[in-house]
Amino acid sequence: MEKVGHIASDIGEYIRQQRNNAKISLRQLSKLAGVSNPYLSQIERGVRKPSAEILQQIAKGLRISAEALYVQAGILDLPSGGPVPDAIRADTELTERQKLVLLDVYESFRRENNHTDVPVQESEHHAEHQDR
Repeated sequence: MEKVGHIASDIGEYIRQQRNNAKISLRQLSKLAGVSNPYLSQIERGVRKPSAEILQQIAKGLRISAEALYVQAGILDLPSGGPVPDAIRADTELTERQKLVLLDVYESFRRENNHTDVPVQESEHHAEHQDR
């Protein structure tokens, strides 16, 4: 039972932090997420542990990924991906939206580089000549 309480308070604190980062009030988030104000308050205080469906509604209201909330709630494991994605996910200075954008850009560069066999030096050399 202690673990459930710990998880509930962690997710509640995380939701509160994301709400404060987004500069929206508890009342505004409750309207955006379609969750009652008292229930959302209980979630933030760690009194109630929200279901995956409620987390999805809250994520929508916060404009962050539901996956981020699922990871915080212990529903999903933190996705692995190496030192760069891990560093982006761990950065407390970034919002969830900023993290997702950075991860998308990073992954798109990796996919692009995997599809081309051009060494980095050649592509940099090619870019230098295009700029002239």
